[in-house]
Amino acid sequence: MSSVPLNTAPRAGLRALRLWLYLLAALVVAMVAVGGATRLTGSGLSITEWRPVTGALPPLSAADWTAEFEKYRDTPQYRILNQGMGLSDFKTIYAWEWGHRLLGRIVGLVFFLPLLWFWWRGMVTRRLFLGLLGLGILGGLQGAIGWIMVASGLQPGMTAVAPLKLAIHLTTASLILAGLVWLASGLRAEPAPLVTERLRRTAYVLVALVLGQIFLGGLVAGSKAGLVYNTWPSMDGQFAPPLSELFFVRPWIENFVDNDALVQLNHRLVAYLLLAVAVIHAIDARRTLPGSGAARRATGIAGLTLAQAALGITTLLLAVPLWAALVHQVFAMAVLTMAVVHARLGRSIKPVPMRPGAGAAFGFEAMAGRRA
Repeated sequence: MSSVPLNTAPRAGLRALRLWLYLLAALVVAMVAVGGATRLTGSGLSITEWRPVTGALPPLSAADWTAEFEKYRDTPQYRILNQGMGLSDFKTIYAWEWGHRLLGRIVGLVFFLPLLWFWWRGMVTRRLFLGLLGLGILGGLQGAIGWIMVASGLQPGMTAVAPLKLAIHLTTASLILAGLVWLASGLRAEPAPLVTERLRRTAYVLVALVLGQIFLGGLVAGSKAGLVYNTWPSMDGQFAPPLSELFFVRPWIENFVDNDALVQLNHRLVAYLLLAVAVIHAIDARRTLPGSGAARRATGIAGLTLAQAALGITTLLLAVPLWAALVHQVFAMAVLTMAVVHARLGRSIKPVPMRPGAGAAFGFEAMAGRRA
């Protein structure tokens, strides 16, 4: 592995690495979309075993399909919700879950095979390798989390996966996406542009808020809390349900996961906070660094966040139709991608006193060696 700084590497090599990482990021977004469709169609429990290698092939004969169907007929979801489902309908839900798992295997191959080639060509620095290694480990962990999630839905009395495990699964996918975009955005030959320390810190806060909101969205999706209050801006005529409705589960901490009213309220509140921070950040960036790339990106994030909020409200008012829920979920990945790119680009600058007579009270100086 080369230890040559990235900004001295050949531009063609950096471009190839960036394209590879952005391709992986696009595949992760596709995984999120297919995973969302799998959940919304009730297909996630159709495959009752975790076979990372042999499961790559779907049933190829009538006997194989019958055997898979019999396994599904033994699940609580079939006995409680889908009693009487025929083989043709089972093949449909099976296709969604199988496609989701197959796409996960494709992501793994697209990650590891090019990585070996880039490493053999000496195009991967130690720092980049460590980042990719961490993402590879996280990707393997994500597969295990996915099976733990599915297994939770196969327990007695369960007709869907546990909401907390679904939220963790979605958030882990989002972390992988954020990591890929972070690494790709840093592979630039030109120096990073300058931003103020306040803008830099707020950009990190935005990334954290987006990830937190995605986690809460996973809880809403897993518990179907979006079907509880389908009014906005009120929740059936009031800003929030009474405390007796928000904290009736014992122990009280479980209300944050198992109480549909509180789960939806938390998702709304963080959405308001995220939108407020995004708009304030955009105004700050436009005033502090007018016409700069940072100002344009901050404005773009505010616009995307506003559009995502509108999508969320539309999804809520329409009682969560499949198309709206999918668009809302995928658009969250777009907001996250933009926020990560914005946080990654830029070096902090700080005001420093200038010599008397220099024409201004303060100037700006880059903080050496620091990159967003």
